[in-house]
Amino acid sequence: MNKREAEYYEVIRDDITRCELCPHNCVIPPGEEGLCWARKNEGGKLSVQNYGETTSIAVDPIEKKPLFHFHPGTMILSISPNGCNMRCPYCQNYSITARKSPTQYVGPEELLKMTKRYNTPSIAFTYSEPIIWFEYIKDVAEYARPSGVDLVMVTNGLISEKPLMELIEIVSAMNIDLKSMNEEYYKKVLKGDLKTTLRTIELASKKIHVEVTNLLIPGDNDKDIEELSKWLSSIDKTIPLHISRYYPYQGYERPPTPVPLLMDAYEIASRYLYYVYIGNVRLERAENTYCPECSNLLIERIGFSSKIVGIKEGSCSNCNRTIDIVL
Repeated sequence: MNKREAEYYEVIRDDITRCELCPHNCVIPPGEEGLCWARKNEGGKLSVQNYGETTSIAVDPIEKKPLFHFHPGTMILSISPNGCNMRCPYCQNYSITARKSPTQYVGPEELLKMTKRYNTPSIAFTYSEPIIWFEYIKDVAEYARPSGVDLVMVTNGLISEKPLMELIEIVSAMNIDLKSMNEEYYKKVLKGDLKTTLRTIELASKKIHVEVTNLLIPGDNDKDIEELSKWLSSIDKTIPLHISRYYPYQGYERPPTPVPLLMDAYEIASRYLYYVYIGNVRLERAENTYCPECSNLLIERIGFSSKIVGIKEGSCSNCNRTIDIVL
């Protein structure tokens, strides 16, 4: 195990530490770990337990993250650690977020070598929660920046403001999960904090490319879509919103999201936002990108396959409106 001393913590008394990476602010006695498992108090020093320790490495279409407006049609090297700082009861990646799976160490330099080996122009920290890999991501950035490799995070956005501002300086894009607009649901069911995630979206979208995902769960958050879309449009109407279909997992007693409910949410969100997509199910038009000015088809998608059909020199080929896509 390649340990590092953690950033963003303080010793409060008698070798007891308080982690300040995320709003949980875990108070950790000697020999104990924080909620996310990534940080352990070793004799009054907070140690990173998961530095470079990798549960999964894969080469994915970037659309799988999902990122539809950031280098569409490219492949991305995807990597993840164990652990998470939230506890969503329906998590599809339960095997690495709610329990510890076997890992292998991949150092920052080796990770960059993999991008050349697999011809991937970007790296995604994904599957589990990349925020708890804070120190590792910073070190990877030292190798990625001179190589021209983009770093991407697929995250719940639960991070304190100071470390967030550091990440914004080194990461090129984020897909941020906005799971509900209900603060009580966030705290009691998900063990998260809505205000923090909203702040993350607002701050990150001012500096880097941001897309937002909402997993639509019947009976949990299906009444939130208008409030969510209104809020997102108040930040930036060009932020893509991915409304994803929920499927039962880990015994969470909710039925799969009905397709009509997804379509209703799509129609509501489209009143406020320029780019709305439906994921985890194939629906005509709901995966494609259209020009918000003239409705010209810009990018045609089938599953995770993308084809640019209506973009010329960074603009709509029909009306010449500048597109909101990083090519």
